[in-house]
Amino acid sequence: MAEAEQELFALERERFYVAFTQGGFIVNRPTDTLVFQGELPPRFAQAMEQIGPLLAFAAGAQGVPVEVFRASGPAVEKTKSGIRLGWKKPVHLYRALSLLRQHWQDEAFHCEERPCFETVGIMLDVSRNAVLTVRSMRALLGKMALMGIDLAMLYTEDTYEIPDRPYFGWMRGRYSMQELRELDDCADALGIELCPCIQTLGHLNRALHWPAMAHLKDNEEVLLADSEETYAFLKQAIQAAAAPYRSRRIHIGMDEAHGIGLGAHLRRFGYEDPHAIIHRHLERVLRITRELGLDVMMWSDMYFRPSSPTGGYYDSPDPTARAAREVPQDVTLIYWDYYHENGAEYAEMLRKHRLLGAPVAFAGGIWTWTGPAPDHEKTLAASLPGLQAAREAGLRLVLGAAWGDNGAEANLQTALPGMQLYAEFNYTGTYCARQLEERFNVCCGAPLRPFLRLSAFNAAPGMKSGALRPVNASKFLLYQDPLIQLYGADLRGVPLSGHYRALEEEFSRYQQEGEYALLFSFYRQLARVLAGKCRWHERIGRAVREQDRTEAAQLTQSLRETRQEAERLRVLWRELWMQTNKPFGFEVLDGRMGSVSARLESAAARVTAWLQGKAPAPEELLQPELPYTRRADGTLFGSYAVGEIVSACKIDL
Repeated sequence: MAEAEQELFALERERFYVAFTQGGFIVNRPTDTLVFQGELPPRFAQAMEQIGPLLAFAAGAQGVPVEVFRASGPAVEKTKSGIRLGWKKPVHLYRALSLLRQHWQDEAFHCEERPCFETVGIMLDVSRNAVLTVRSMRALLGKMALMGIDLAMLYTEDTYEIPDRPYFGWMRGRYSMQELRELDDCADALGIELCPCIQTLGHLNRALHWPAMAHLKDNEEVLLADSEETYAFLKQAIQAAAAPYRSRRIHIGMDEAHGIGLGAHLRRFGYEDPHAIIHRHLERVLRITRELGLDVMMWSDMYFRPSSPTGGYYDSPDPTARAAREVPQDVTLIYWDYYHENGAEYAEMLRKHRLLGAPVAFAGGIWTWTGPAPDHEKTLAASLPGLQAAREAGLRLVLGAAWGDNGAEANLQTALPGMQLYAEFNYTGTYCARQLEERFNVCCGAPLRPFLRLSAFNAAPGMKSGALRPVNASKFLLYQDPLIQLYGADLRGVPLSGHYRALEEEFSRYQQEGEYALLFSFYRQLARVLAGKCRWHERIGRAVREQDRTEAAQLTQSLRETRQEAERLRVLWRELWMQTNKPFGFEVLDGRMGSVSARLESAAARVTAWLQGKAPAPEELLQPELPYTRRADGTLFGSYAVGEIVSACKIDL
């Protein structure tokens, strides 16, 4: 290559690098070819096919030599004499490659990382109406490999195939055995263990609501313990759940089995202490898993709730001697806590868990279940003290759980910052905002700030959020009825319309080409709709009460425009859903947004009729405003059920 061409090439590469490190969405980046020598992990070539394009690296016979060696964790040695990458687990090498890309322009770089935990994993909820496509899941696995995450768990209540059980997951987008085998094959090539997370007692409403499976239920959510038909079903379910995976790990759920023993079980067998029923049921389930040679995990709350004064989890005293006797010592108990922000509270709960004697792991929350927008501020505030406590307690396994709400309104791409947070803490033992930004840029190919700013959809200046139920304004403002304004008193004085207008302008700058273009187009449109709705909510009641017809007419015209914008939002939401998820489940969001549109039209028509002298003023707007979720100290609680947002009447949505 001529000297002038070399200089031009170097300048072009530097331009791309500067855009990359300063937070630009990179669509094209020059590819560097690496020649790998040394001890490579199994299926390395397949892994490079997937992660190479994410880093603009390619494996070839000619290029930059890279020596690969065994180490205690991810390692990078970059000097004038060459490049060396170290690994203990295969996924360590892929993290090391991402570190190499991050410091590609450095003349010298040295890094040796030692993980805090033996395993760091991510649990992805694919049971709350949204089931990730195989393509989307493969894309997430590639990013996890670059982060160094070595366990991925699919939470499938009924969204996997059970032979001879056609209603299980019917019309829910369930994964076929073949799809799960393909995902497991992809994960294995990347050095990631993929394993199932299912339910074997509660949380099975969507399966049990079918008449063909009604004989298996104690109540609407819980399986009928002590029924032989139940255990025949569970044997099929556990076999089917484990079959597509190489991993022998399985999470059997067993949490929040509310009302067990008080439904069909009570009618058939008579009253018995629920704790005894759960223990007996668990033994039957473990008989199945042991026969199959499975390594079992389960949520731990069932061992704490019976002795809690409120039936809760975190306010329980030390576990009873009975609980300690009954805990199977070959089961890993998962202490889940997505809420607390004080390390001492986590340490205390871990102390209580140790009294049970069984292995303990920790699951923190990646807050993707608040509504259309995630809450990364809560993820950070609650996860860091939990991870620190887990590290100090010497735990071997930690998980970040990305749950969905009752409609999977937040796209799971928004979980990426939380995933990166768990990975970086694992490999560095600390939190550094700058480091998180740099690593996210490398692993996810985008700046972190637009993702973090999604939290601003949930809390405007002037809102005070509760720790256990963080405020989620993006959800209750989207669905709040334009006439039945349940949140009027709660939000009085909060400048919401201005807040969302500013967010619309901000997110218009994030609409870039590339992988996340549709995601941020959706949020820009969401901000526009929320700004329009909030303008109406803030002013229409006063205009009607004060007989300000000019103001009411202007607001009504604006509301009609907001209705059109809400329809555009629905279409964008559909496009985003179909880009990421199987189509099943979007009918729920179609219905919700259809209801929003219909009520905006009704409100405009009602006010117009009043303005024209054809009808009295809408009576709903003349009602006194009463506090709803606002507490005496000004704290606003989040509203997570649509039916409790849109109406004071009983409604199921």
